[in-house]
Amino acid sequence: MHLSELESMDEFATLSHPKFPYHQVRIKKTGFCDPTVNAYTGYLDVDAGAKHLFFYFFESRRDPETDDVMMWVNGGPGCSSSMGLLMELGPCNIDMDNVSPNGTTWNPYSWNKETNIFFLDQPVGVGFSYADYGEVVETTEDAAKNVHAFITIFFETFPQFSGRPFHLAGESYAGRYLPVFAGEVVDKNVVAAAEGRPTINLKSVLIGNGITDYTTLYEGRYMTECGTAALDVPLQSISECVRIKAVLPRCHASIQRSCIDIFDPIGCQAALSFCDMQTGSAFWATGRNVYDISKPCKGELCYEETGVIADYLNRPEVKKLLGVETPANFSSCSDPVYDGFVQHMDRSRVQTQFYVGQLLERGVRILIYLGTYDWQCNASSNKLWVERLEWSGQKEYLANSWRNWTVEDKKAGETKSSGLLTVATVDGAGHMMSLIYVPHDKPIEALELMSRWLKNEKL
Repeated sequence: MHLSELESMDEFATLSHPKFPYHQVRIKKTGFCDPTVNAYTGYLDVDAGAKHLFFYFFESRRDPETDDVMMWVNGGPGCSSSMGLLMELGPCNIDMDNVSPNGTTWNPYSWNKETNIFFLDQPVGVGFSYADYGEVVETTEDAAKNVHAFITIFFETFPQFSGRPFHLAGESYAGRYLPVFAGEVVDKNVVAAAEGRPTINLKSVLIGNGITDYTTLYEGRYMTECGTAALDVPLQSISECVRIKAVLPRCHASIQRSCIDIFDPIGCQAALSFCDMQTGSAFWATGRNVYDISKPCKGELCYEETGVIADYLNRPEVKKLLGVETPANFSSCSDPVYDGFVQHMDRSRVQTQFYVGQLLERGVRILIYLGTYDWQCNASSNKLWVERLEWSGQKEYLANSWRNWTVEDKKAGETKSSGLLTVATVDGAGHMMSLIYVPHDKPIEALELMSRWLKNEKL
């Protein structure tokens, strides 16, 4: 069916597909967030209806009938994509100044200015997604199966989008999620093509300040707080910088021995705990925002917006508008989901950068975009793992030089490319670089970066 056939309603329209007997989509048109476009919310019911993944979908402000399709996921693991929707790149932002009658303000820099976009709460247990009988998903590889089902059913159910260029985007732990999700799409496309079924036209993956190769994380954090990678003058004390520098070799050796050479769960967990404590405790003691070292940490996840978003989404009238079914209160991030991924050592069990290399070899474009003020998943660590990435374009990438990219004739950051891979920094931006409330973040630059990327334009 065509999405335009859906009318505003209190109840979901239930859509099924004969090729997917254990899945269904429930969707309705809402007046949520952006009055200038058609907006929809709903659930994907998977595994014979036992798991329910909640999503928001906003048509493009430009041309929904021809524009690309994008899916956005936040990280955590366990954080809701309504964070990206309501405080970063979505069509509206949570109202922090109490100036609007409905709790949100229109965002002129939303990414749906040029693309149709999903915001997906995954895995089950995150945001408004839930399971009927306590089912859980505790690894990225398992989550990928549900995400692939969601994407496939959407394109099969709404043929108006079939064949459109599709892009996966996200930040933070999405540096782990997205390469695996994209790998699932590519592999299942091979199966679908062999069976004569439609394939998903996956064009690219966009990772913002992600955690992909965790082994470079600690060196990058040292460079961020004890060097000039982020600020002109290091923020950390000399004594702490000397201590961290001295412990880095032991940290790296422990990870190599227990996580890489062989995977010893007990030894690997001990190595990571040692590295986290020895290289991170001094920064946490500063009281600065781990996602933006230029400002203090305030509120949950160091942003006051997160608490306001939770209060807003827990309003009964908002839940009714969205069609929320889960009886649990909304929380920005789910501790049980996070704990499950940690207990399964999801971050360290698989070296996710290998997925990136394989995607590049199969023609999927990759953009790594980085706010320079982030400490948690910092720009320096991402640059390091990209340099070390083994793929056919590695030599060319290493031989190329960094150059400036500009917005309105002003330097926005630096970029470096080779073939299908591009890395771009955004000067003065934090982890959530599209955040519009803080002067140091860069929603205009983030939108411009995304826009040029979708058009395959050179930065």
